[in-house]
Amino acid sequence: MNKKQLSSQQTKQKIADAARALFGLKGYASTSIEDIVSATQISKGNMYYHFKNKEGLLLYLLDEWNREWAEQFQAKKARYHTVKEQMIALVEHFLQDGFQHPLTKAMNEFYATELITSPNQDRIEEMMREYLRNYEELLEEGMRTGEFKPDDARMLSIILEGMLAGMEFSTNKMSFEQARALYLKAMHVFLYGITGLTEPPAAEKANG
Repeated sequence: MNKKQLSSQQTKQKIADAARALFGLKGYASTSIEDIVSATQISKGNMYYHFKNKEGLLLYLLDEWNREWAEQFQAKKARYHTVKEQMIALVEHFLQDGFQHPLTKAMNEFYATELITSPNQDRIEEMMREYLRNYEELLEEGMRTGEFKPDDARMLSIILEGMLAGMEFSTNKMSFEQARALYLKAMHVFLYGITGLTEPPAAEKANG
């Protein structure tokens, strides 16, 4: 990387760092490009050279966050000996990483208010698929090792993602410890069920 490329990369990172802090402080809608210009003292033209618009800047930050999330979890995985332990660790990582992350508020706000009209829906869906792939790989590994019975890992990963994403909105006013207890309970239900049965009753099998 030459000096010009290095300077450009440093400018881009300066913009991203300022935007992350402002999104965390003010939320997505209340943060303007002018706010970021003021915080960085970088011209608006230079900012638009690096990022097409505010949405593009948010998506860049979410991509960066997703990469960091995956790398951190992969480093943690080696500490656990069973897939069940890894899945519980995954939920703890999901919560610890997201509970106080400066982008959590902005991301939820964007998804709730602007996702439906976003021209970047394919890119956002690909981010979601990255989470699903993490879950699916763990479930498939558990099936290979015999910890889990054979099943549709893809379908189970979608169920798990739906459960975790739904709980994120339900725990935003809880303390960290309250949210942690709820997430761990949810993962216990996901892994072990609530009926105490290892197979559905015969009548349900016939109807299914």
